[in-house]
Amino acid sequence: METFKISELANEFDVTTRSIRFYEEQGLLHPTRNGTVRVYQRRDKVRLKLILRGKRLGFSLDEIRELFELYDTNQCDTQLMKMLDIIDEKQATLRRQLKDIDVVMHELDNAKERCLQALNRSSSEKVANKTNAS
Repeated sequence: METFKISELANEFDVTTRSIRFYEEQGLLHPTRNGTVRVYQRRDKVRLKLILRGKRLGFSLDEIRELFELYDTNQCDTQLMKMLDIIDEKQATLRRQLKDIDVVMHELDNAKERCLQALNRSSSEKVANKTNAS
């Protein structure tokens, strides 16, 4: 049976050992112990990969934990439905954020244009004042 040390998982997934221990404390990983040494199984490695993927997609640790619990209790259809609900929520949030970003970008474009126009007027006035002074 293939096993892993915490440092091996940390290196492979480019996370700190502290993060892995935190996921363990949160009940997301369940290594066995050989004295004081944590021994991770292939299942823990897969779960760590899923935790990191979920975090990258914006899932909370509670959401990830719930999905793991549904999987562990063979509630695959319920797990998939929950996953779809979470995905829908994340997509709706991102759509709102995109709309907000578009509004802010438009406002920034307008502000930038007003600043450029003011600079152009200022430059034109300086040139006109120099010409009149001559």
